[in-house]
Amino acid sequence: MRTIRGSQGDVVIKEFLTKQSVRLMQDPRVQKLMQDERVMKALMKGIQVRGEVQERVDERIDQVAQSLNLATKKEIRELKRNMRRMEQELKRAKA
Repeated sequence: MRTIRGSQGDVVIKEFLTKQSVRLMQDPRVQKLMQDERVMKALMKGIQVRGEVQERVDERIDQVAQSLNLATKKEIRELKRNMRRMEQELKRAKA
C-alpha cells in the first residue's frame, strides 16, 4: 500500500485497514473460505492482474513523460543517487 510521507490521513487509513484485515482473517467464515483452492486461485490471479495493470500504466506514464520531455520518477531517483555519489566523491577528494 502506498502512502504519502508526512500525511497523517494516509497513516490512519493504513492502520485502519490493517486492523480490519486482521479482524477479518480471524473470522471462522473467512478462514474456511481461504482454504478453498478456487478462492485462493482467484485471489492470486487478482494480485497478478493488478501487477500487470500497474506495470502497463507505469510504462504508459513513462512514454507520455518522454513525449512531453518531462523527467520521470525513475530518472529523478537516478539523478539523486548520482548526486549523492558525486557529493561523497567530492568530500573524499577534499579530505
